[in-house]
Amino acid sequence: MKAIAFDAYGTLFDVFSVIALGEEFFPGKGDALAQLWRVKQLQYSMLRSLMGRHRDFWRLTEDGLVYAAKSLGLDLTPDRRARLLDGYLTLTAFPDVKPGLEALKRRGLRLAILSNGAPNMLEAAVRSAGIGYLLDSVLSVEEVKIFKPSPRVYHLASEHLGVRPAEVGFVSSNCWDVAGAASAGLETVWIQRRATEPPEELGFAADHTVHTITDLPALLGG
Repeated sequence: MKAIAFDAYGTLFDVFSVIALGEEFFPGKGDALAQLWRVKQLQYSMLRSLMGRHRDFWRLTEDGLVYAAKSLGLDLTPDRRARLLDGYLTLTAFPDVKPGLEALKRRGLRLAILSNGAPNMLEAAVRSAGIGYLLDSVLSVEEVKIFKPSPRVYHLASEHLGVRPAEVGFVSSNCWDVAGAASAGLETVWIQRRATEPPEELGFAADHTVHTITDLPALLGG
């Protein structure tokens, strides 16, 4: 393994860090809003890929928010919509992210983000988390105009990092994402952030399972 590509949302950045803002606007409904918002965001990405009707992830994120608010009967004013969307630009990074990436960088590995996120979303999140200096590339599906788990997305990692697909490790906390990368020929690591979460039944299991990014250096050995 010469390079590692990381998923962004749910892996490096906590998508549920928007719960607090949702709770401020809609007391007692912040968690439900964030959960449904995330479900629709991913569902729309996969539906639009199947439909052949690409729409960047920033706009899908807004579409998912609007649907979730309507479904829950919430008054999503223009100001609330804008502030909740802005929350996606400054998502909290998980505490294991920076020390984990630093340890991997010391080993000489090339590190990248490979995400559904639109470039502006990823740039803002990376800047907010202060991890830009640890990354060799920040790769968005906008280059191929289709979302994960299309194999075209996962092939971006080897193309940009200058290594063979078999030399790229792909790390995600989203097990369906891991299955997509495994299907595309990458060595995969599932960050199982919730111990009770079962693996997906897609026929492509993770090569390795750990619980934090700081577990990765030990997994690589040496």
